[in-house]
Amino acid sequence: MMARASQTRRGGAPARSYGITGWGAAFLRGFVPASGPNVKPADSRRISKARSYFRDRHVHALAVGPGRITSSVTGSQLDPFAVTIELRTVDAETVAGLLRRADRLADLTEAARGGQPSGLLEFVAPTDSGDVTIACTCPVDDVCIHVLATAFEVAAMIDREPGVLLSVMGAPLGDLLAVANAAPLPDAGDGGPEPAAPVIDDFYGDHTAYPPPPTLTDFHVFTEFEAPLLRRALRATGIAALDVAEATDELADLYDRITGRR
Repeated sequence: MMARASQTRRGGAPARSYGITGWGAAFLRGFVPASGPNVKPADSRRISKARSYFRDRHVHALAVGPGRITSSVTGSQLDPFAVTIELRTVDAETVAGLLRRADRLADLTEAARGGQPSGLLEFVAPTDSGDVTIACTCPVDDVCIHVLATAFEVAAMIDREPGVLLSVMGAPLGDLLAVANAAPLPDAGDGGPEPAAPVIDDFYGDHTAYPPPPTLTDFHVFTEFEAPLLRRALRATGIAALDVAEATDELADLYDRITGRR
């Protein structure tokens, strides 16, 4: 289920869109298409109303975390409705292992570059409504317009930043990379480990060899730099000499505290 953005809406304002990418659309599988024990399919009227809520920005206080989404949605009543969505999460180690066995670790490199690889999506996205549990303070027992509008907002976030899907499914990209770059899983064929190799060894794909970062020597700013110049600049503003002295002393003390010298 996806909404395509039209060019203009209501006097020239661009229409908002959701689910226009593969990852954003995949997130919505748990809310719209199939029935399940926790979530029932929404009818077309609710989808249309929820789409209006999304486009008119009725969803507020959206919070997205691993396996849990909450929001406050303004509706036909004075008080907003509270929405809670819980998703069955995946394990980063399991996903990394599946990618390794499928020879798809390069998907993590693509995801780190902002791509949406289909192999990684297959292992993390909700497969059906059974992966989703919903709750809303409105009187509707099924998938209500408030839940749908919230799901559309999250899908729009995923369209803009695919890593949101990984985070909400409990396997942030940073965790996946850390696991994949750690000791490899044993090879089921011979029981021995595969050769370790970084997932991302050439991030920009240009094979450039970068020099190591420089080693910085420790120094004190007020010793190495020209403190008299600072005092002269402060005096030029018309500040009294005594105030200038106090100001420079306070700056030196603050610098010592920040750098751990005191």
